[in-house]
Order: sequence, then C-alpha cells, then structure tokens
Amino acid sequence: MAFILVLSVFNGLEDLVSSMFNSFDPDLRIESAEGGSFNVDSNLIVSVREMPEIAYSSEIIEKNVLLEYDKKQVIATMKAVDENFVNVSGLDTMIYEGHYLLHDNSIDYAVAGYGIAARLGISSDVMYAVRVWAPLQTKGYTMNIQNAFNSRAITVAGIFSIQQELDDKYFIVPIEFARDLMNYEGKATALEIKLVSGVNPKKVQKKISQTLGNGFEVKNRFEQKPLVYKILKTERLAIIAILSFILLVSSFNIIGSMIMMILEKRKDIGNINAIGANVDKLRRIFFYQGWMISIIGDIIGIIIGLALALGQQYYGWLKFSSSGAFLTNAYPVKVVFTDVMLVFSVVIVIGFIIAKYPVRFITKKFIDQNRI
Repeated sequence: MAFILVLSVFNGLEDLVSSMFNSFDPDLRIESAEGGSFNVDSNLIVSVREMPEIAYSSEIIEKNVLLEYDKKQVIATMKAVDENFVNVSGLDTMIYEGHYLLHDNSIDYAVAGYGIAARLGISSDVMYAVRVWAPLQTKGYTMNIQNAFNSRAITVAGIFSIQQELDDKYFIVPIEFARDLMNYEGKATALEIKLVSGVNPKKVQKKISQTLGNGFEVKNRFEQKPLVYKILKTERLAIIAILSFILLVSSFNIIGSMIMMILEKRKDIGNINAIGANVDKLRRIFFYQGWMISIIGDIIGIIIGLALALGQQYYGWLKFSSSGAFLTNAYPVKVVFTDVMLVFSVVIVIGFIIAKYPVRFITKKFIDQNRI
C-alpha cells in the first residue's frame, strides 16, 4: 500500500514539474551544434518547417542582456520570439499581471518574468519603458564600450509567473526588436517546434536530426532540462530501492511465522509423512502457504493503495494548508499502471525468496523425530 502511494505521489510531482516547464518549453528545439546563430531561410530549415508532423514553429533569439530601469540594473536572458511562439508554448496562460502583448500598432512590447519585474521594481499597473543593453555582433575588439553595446527602450505589457528559475531568467521581446538591436537580420539562435497531436516525438526528433545533419542539435523536453528530469528519475529509483529494502526486512516476519508454524505442526508433519507424503511434498505445502501470505497481502495492499491514491487524484482529499502559495491546492498524485505491476512483481519475488527459507527445516531427520 505504501509502495503504491509513494510512487503515485512521485508521479504526481513529476507531472506537476513537467507541466510547469511544458508551458514554456517546446516539444522539440533545434539549435546550432556550435552554439551560434543560423540562417532561418536556409533550405534545411525550410524543409524541416514544412514537415507534416510539425504544427507550429517559432524563430528564437536568446542572448544575455542588461536591463535598466529607474537606476536599477538586472542581467537577464532576452528571449526574442515571433508571432508563432504563443502557439508553440503556453506562456499566454501563465500571465500573472497585465497582458501577453508583444506588438501592437507598430509598437513593440515585452513580457517580463516575475522575478525580473520584482528586481526592477515594475508592475503591470503602469506600462514601464525598460532599456535593454545588448552586445553588438562585431568582428575584432574595441576599447570604446559605446561601440560594443547597443540599447533600445521597450515597454513592459505583462508579467508571467511559471517557476522561479524561469521567472528570474527570461525577458520576452518581439524578434524584430532583437534583430534590430543586435544586427541579427535573417538569423536565429534556435527554432522551437510544436508537434501535431498524436505523433511520436522520438521518431520526429530522429527524422529532423537526419535531415539537418551534424551541424544542428535537436532536443526533446528531457534534453532541454536534463538536470531537472535526471533528479526526478534518480529520486524515483532511490525510493524504489529504499521501499524494496524495507519490504524485504519486514518480510522476515513471514520467516518467523513459518518457522513457528512448522514447529507447531511437527507432529502433523510426521503423521502426513507416515501415510505417504515425502519431504519434497511437505516442503511444497509450507512453501505455498508462506507464499500465499505474500500474495494475499500484496493484493490487499494494492487495492487499498489504489483506492487512496485514486481518491486523492480525482477528489483531492488532502489539501495544502495555504492554497494560494502553491501551483495546486491538493497534493499531486497520479496512478500509473506500470507502477502497480512493478509493486506486484517486487512483492511476489520477495515473497517467493522468503518462503523458500523456512521449509529447509523440514528434513527426513526432523520428520522422524516428530512422527507419532
């Protein structure tokens, strides 16, 4: 029961974390293998964007910039996006204050992360003009700092809030604004892709990689945030190992119960042997009885665990003490069928091993000593 509940909670947490990043991260992301920019009008990129498995694609420019407002300065990652970005991501649904607006009547607007807005001291009550300082893409070196940077002012129309790491990092602007600011005409640092519903992301990723060749990297959601997902998987494996060990230790109770049962039934064992049951048959009787203890406990525990987990998943019985401070008002739980089979198999295997040990006491000598 505990095994089912703990794994279901981990599934729920993984889904919650994934949903936070999925509202910002695309299904697939194409980047230059050398880490620089690439021409978005090249034949390879155009052929990828025309693939039937791709629903939307958005040109992206990501660069570190300096944001300045009212004598406050913040280093941020400027993410310049085109009009398709709202279809590729779900950022428009994560607006905390103001509106998701990047362009209106020939005027460029920006959307800031909550952490960046807090450090600059801006809100959506008043549209603030933030000055963006970005390094120019020039060859050689210059001693004049004014020649190394370019700046433009842009009005903040909204503030988004997804997850602290993203809120403290990103400042969203129109891609035309960034290209004009950094002399990036016709170029992008990434292409973010939204896949058609129902297609296999791994197959599409492989297809795009074969089309583009070694000059590009195609990353799925897990590869875009490798550390986060590795931590979740490692924690999951660790908890499976810990619970399996606890289950193994607690199963020694079965060994004790089986040994006591054999001792209590020693005269009956001798009598059954006298009427024709050999040592192997007597061992099988007690082995099956010990294994049945594990199987019955396994089934009952899974039923109770599933009832509690599904109840929490669909009805949210356990609530957080302060719902306003969390992304969800109830503890996240998700039941996965493979977890149920994993728990059933682990208990069955451990029960099998444990049930084999006590029957070794049933020997020919033990039977002869206790026969009436």
